[in-house]
Amino acid sequence: MSDLFRDVTPEDADLQPIIDGLFAEYAARYGDYFSKDAEIELTEWYLAPQGLFIVLERDGEIIATGAYKPFDVHTAEIKRIWTDKTLRQQGLAARVVQELERRAVLAGYSGIYLTTGFRQPEAVKLYLSQGYAPQFDLDRDPEEYSQPPFDGRLRFTKTLVREAFSKSA
Repeated sequence: MSDLFRDVTPEDADLQPIIDGLFAEYAARYGDYFSKDAEIELTEWYLAPQGLFIVLERDGEIIATGAYKPFDVHTAEIKRIWTDKTLRQQGLAARVVQELERRAVLAGYSGIYLTTGFRQPEAVKLYLSQGYAPQFDLDRDPEEYSQPPFDGRLRFTKTLVREAFSKSA
């Protein structure tokens, strides 16, 4: 059993069922909550040199995904973190996040920004465990962030330190 990261484009045919499944999971959790301001995504945002979309494969099967796109000139925004339902709670998402961070540093970014939804406690736990700083009050009921003046998104940031990645590379 060997795991391998592979760069893909968001339009990769192997990726489409996974992305569809990811959005189905969001719909099951949130209904149409986020549809009122659905994101417009451009493929080129996820292409090198400014962006990246990766899959983690095991024996030729995609088991996890992740991506980043530019948030600003110094900051990458992590998106599309997904792990196969049958393989969750095994650290795969953390591996994807770490690879995205490593690659963001190589691309010249010095920070990461990301959002997750107010009904994704497992994602909050993941990002906290990876050293991300919440830009919201962890002591509040996350459902409060679904009401005005909030937009349902829980924001995180992290400063990337190039030296931390040069030792492990």
